[in-house]
Amino acid sequence: MRRTMDGFIIAVDGPVGAGKSTAARLLAKRLGYRYIDSGAMYRALAWKALQAGLDLDDEQCLRRLVDETCIALESVGDRERILVDGEDVSGHIRKREVEQASSRISTHPDVRCVMVAHQRRMAVHGGIVMDGRDIGTVVFPDADVKFYLTARLEVRANRRHLELQAVDNTRGVEELVEEITARDARDMGRHASPLRKADEAVTIDTSDLRASEVIDAMEEEIRRKAAS
Repeated sequence: MRRTMDGFIIAVDGPVGAGKSTAARLLAKRLGYRYIDSGAMYRALAWKALQAGLDLDDEQCLRRLVDETCIALESVGDRERILVDGEDVSGHIRKREVEQASSRISTHPDVRCVMVAHQRRMAVHGGIVMDGRDIGTVVFPDADVKFYLTARLEVRANRRHLELQAVDNTRGVEELVEEITARDARDMGRHASPLRKADEAVTIDTSDLRASEVIDAMEEEIRRKAAS
């Protein structure tokens, strides 16, 4: 049955630094939807794995961990709180070691299978904007509207540098260019849910656009789709 616009599921995919989290969060606010940051869910799991000293290459061990872990996302004003078993870990999951661990555990098919099921349950009533790297291709292949955000590599590195200033000011732009290039290769080359543009996704290059311009373009496409 066709959903009304109030119940739309909107998928926003793209590589790191393309602006998808900012765009997805602001779009959700404008539409009165719920925003779900799928990447934060993987980082939260990675944080718990690091706290427990687990082997990040042991897929079965990580599968048990995800089965035993309660990950919740809460909106508090203009920010998102990430809870792991009731503990707010929002201030921990942006650290370098957590990001690197997240990139490793997200390559495991069994882990992704459980996480995808959880993400689908979170969106059962629709009215959500979810961002990530496989939302339109794997998590919600039947999403009502799909976007793929991208940007030039140097723009992405500069954005990432600004984003990390509050938690890790040790990395320069040149180092981030190398990290992003390596991350792109991992994300696009992994066997489980590789990063790729969904066939029907609308591509938006955010390199030279303000956030408001990106949101305007996304909203226009959503309303066009709703009216069709």
